[in-house]
Amino acid sequence: MSKDLITGAEALMRSLEHQGVKTMFGYPGGSIMPVFDALYDHLNHIHHILVRHEQGAVHAAQGFARASGEVGVCLVTSGPGATNTITGIADAMIDSTPLVVIAGQVGIGFLGTDAFQEVDLVGITQPITKWSYQIRSAEDVPWAVARAFYIAKSGRPGPVVLDFAKNAQVEKAAYVPTKLDYIRSYVPVPDTDPQSILEAAELINNAERPLVLVGQGVELGNAQQELREFIEKANLPAGCTLLGLSALPTAHPLNKGMLGMHGNLGPNVNTNKCDVLIAIGMRFDDRVTGNLATYAPQAKVIHFDIDPSEINKNVKVDVAVLGDCKQTITEVSKLLKPNKHTKWIDTFKTYEDIELEKVINPELNPLSETLSMGEVVRAVSEATNNEAILVTDVGQNQMMAARYFKYTKDRSILTSGGLGTMGFSLPAAIGATFGRPDRTVCSFMGDGGLQMNIQELGTIMEQKAPVKIIVLNNNFLGNVRQWQAMFFNRKYSFTPMLNPDYMKIASAYEIPSARVMTREELKKGIADMLATDGPFLLEACVIEEGNVMPMTPPGGSVNQMLLEC
Repeated sequence: MSKDLITGAEALMRSLEHQGVKTMFGYPGGSIMPVFDALYDHLNHIHHILVRHEQGAVHAAQGFARASGEVGVCLVTSGPGATNTITGIADAMIDSTPLVVIAGQVGIGFLGTDAFQEVDLVGITQPITKWSYQIRSAEDVPWAVARAFYIAKSGRPGPVVLDFAKNAQVEKAAYVPTKLDYIRSYVPVPDTDPQSILEAAELINNAERPLVLVGQGVELGNAQQELREFIEKANLPAGCTLLGLSALPTAHPLNKGMLGMHGNLGPNVNTNKCDVLIAIGMRFDDRVTGNLATYAPQAKVIHFDIDPSEINKNVKVDVAVLGDCKQTITEVSKLLKPNKHTKWIDTFKTYEDIELEKVINPELNPLSETLSMGEVVRAVSEATNNEAILVTDVGQNQMMAARYFKYTKDRSILTSGGLGTMGFSLPAAIGATFGRPDRTVCSFMGDGGLQMNIQELGTIMEQKAPVKIIVLNNNFLGNVRQWQAMFFNRKYSFTPMLNPDYMKIASAYEIPSARVMTREELKKGIADMLATDGPFLLEACVIEEGNVMPMTPPGGSVNQMLLEC
């Protein structure tokens, strides 16, 4: 314990360093100014990235966290600075991303007076965080920071908010370095019932048509290798959720593709044919299940999860295996008997052939001279030897990128899953370049999503962040237009986009760029992009009314996927 008294702002900096923080994202303002003043003297230890909007700070911290496996940190001021983070906080909560968001607040003497830039941040964020706390005195800083980091990263990860009153930033107190690994009444990892291990293994050993559903929880739990050993021992075919796609290499023979509304035909149809459904680290999102009344009614359901609140929330399960999946998968694997399931696995090939003919080949080899989204995605993936980190925005670009990108490494897809936040990709990709500077980061977005957070091109310019930006420009809000075409009699109500010249904008931000319209231009454009040391914007002009297929229509069953619009 230091005998010297230091300010709360200085205590925050020391506490962050004590937690191992080396990178953070933020934007200064009046109520957080003492903290930024203290930060100035810690820049040898903490790299602060100045974003251009507070929403960009949170998404960048998300990208950093998802790519690196560490806690993302951002620092903002009170009032509008704090409320600008709400979308990113909600996004992190539903997608289980570990964040610590530190916001300035007016002094406690002004609380409740509608002071300048005062807002009840704790009240606003309590429903969308794991913990939200107001620091009112300098002596509370080390304890609050230690608690915040422990809660954010333990168990099922998620966001934590620290609302830092200005008086606590300038007051002085003794500094006590603090770390926590226990909080009374908080149980991040529930005990595993040994009986559930036995019951799960018995169901799997007796299954004739097993199917594994792989969620992001496998990657959050660093259980990728355990998953592979699990499915390989009993020859269990697997489908992956959107956020779980890179938990299993695309080329793995037991990987049968993506689950969900725009997933692959085989794993979706066979969900309603399997006799044992084994869900690992996923939450049975409605985009995966479709109509719950018709979802896998024939199957016994085993659910591996670290969060007890997910059990029976959407789908009634027969066996709940609570605990850290890195341990629970291993325990069940020990009891599995080698198996083949040859006849069952062969059924996936039938659906793969149908999808290849009806959907994939037409998308990757379109008859039109205009580029398709899928062929652009696949070309970029292959040019990176399928080793890049894919960061997507939301919409058609997201689904096409997820479907046609290939994954060979862990933590290779960063996307806004549960909240579906347009504008996510650009700042998240910035964060990913700091989280994993050793990897190529490819940021796919539509012309609509780019303009949601286009100001973060300024962050890229200043930081020279080597984001490879691929704009799939179809001059539409493509996903909404597709629904309008399929379900609203082609009434394109406010979905056509009048777009600016993205190359001129890129030039203004000193970012090299290219616009491609033909396959020859695409090949050269990708080569130039990847050969460029630093950021690059590649605008691909694609088919304006292309559609993402297959598709489970809203309210439909997973085994009733449409193959054409």
